[in-house]
Amino acid sequence: MTSIVLLIILGLIIALIIYSVTIFNGLIRLKHNIDKAWSNIDVLLKQRYDELPKLVGVCRGYMEHEQAVLENVTKARSQLDNAGTGREVLDANNAISQALRSLFAVVENYPDLKADRAFRQLQSRISQLEDQIADRRELYNESVNLFNVRIEQFPDVFVANMIKLSPRQLWQIEPEHRGDVSIDFSRA
Repeated sequence: MTSIVLLIILGLIIALIIYSVTIFNGLIRLKHNIDKAWSNIDVLLKQRYDELPKLVGVCRGYMEHEQAVLENVTKARSQLDNAGTGREVLDANNAISQALRSLFAVVENYPDLKADRAFRQLQSRISQLEDQIADRRELYNESVNLFNVRIEQFPDVFVANMIKLSPRQLWQIEPEHRGDVSIDFSRA
């Protein structure tokens, strides 16, 4: 009789260990998926970062008197160079997105620039990168959300607390970037 009770207790302990290991492995997989999603965003941000000087160079000849717009793109790129924390990287990339929207809006006043093959290719490439970055941000946020939910759910919360997992921050934009972009098609 005691051997049956011991076997039942041993079976329960083994089942608990297996269940805990399964939870642990799932949480670690989610944690690494978040890091992977962030790295995928970094790859695209690096590509955009490398393409911006080319875009500004093509635009510069056409837009000498629109220096402020070009300086904003360059300043935003420099801000990314100096970003250290995750929040600073997010802010710098939001600034780059805003500067690019301004640049493309100003380009509407330059028909020769819009017709320039190099500019069109760069604009298309930057637009593609922006779309891919948006997709990756969405995937990142989905991964972060799934992770944050799991580390707060029962019974995962016990394993998460034992290995000191804490919630991750979602990718967010600044409130001023949520407004509608004004585009003026009138000729001055």
